Amino acid sequence: MEPICFETERLTLRSFRMDDTIPYFQLLAHPRVHCFVPDALDTPEQAADAVRTLMHTKDGSALSVCLKETGTWIGTVFGLWEGDTFSVCWNFLPEWGGKGYAYEAAFAYVDFLFRQKNARRIYAYVEDDNLPSQRLCRKLGMRQEGLFREFISFVNNPDGTPLYENTLQFALLKKEWRP
Repeated sequence: MEPICFETERLTLRSFRMDDTIPYFQLLAHPRVHCFVPDALDTPEQAADAVRTLMHTKDGSALSVCLKETGTWIGTVFGLWEGDTFSVCWNFLPEWGGKGYAYEAAFAYVDFLFRQKNARRIYAYVEDDNLPSQRLCRKLGMRQEGLFREFISFVNNPDGTPLYENTLQFALLKKEWRP
């Protein structure tokens, strides 16, 4: 199967390559959002191992996001297939925030999943304090389907007990997608 690669006005979304290792390490060395804490990387060697694994992902469930003009790696879109349903995520280096890249990449990715991979339903889990991701879901046309109170714990409180966080679920059906 050929590596996946497609472009937007400013971005290239493509399969992972080994030269993604250092920026991928920078992204996950100190995760800003709690849901990425379990994926935290301690060394560039761990990042290289993770990228090697991601390079073998051929179903569109993990893609690098790069600036089209320079090839600079700025983040990733990824998720999990569950039959005809896809759980979508995004994670970007903080210095690229506020420029519309996350929306541009997520829009292209959702369109790719619906049109090229024939997803029927796409959903996203977002922590209740992650307002930028909530705004992004709504801008993509996703509706909030649920709020799970004290749903999951990714980090601990200062006393060592689990910090259970509220999580919102957003979703979009293929028949609702209006690119």
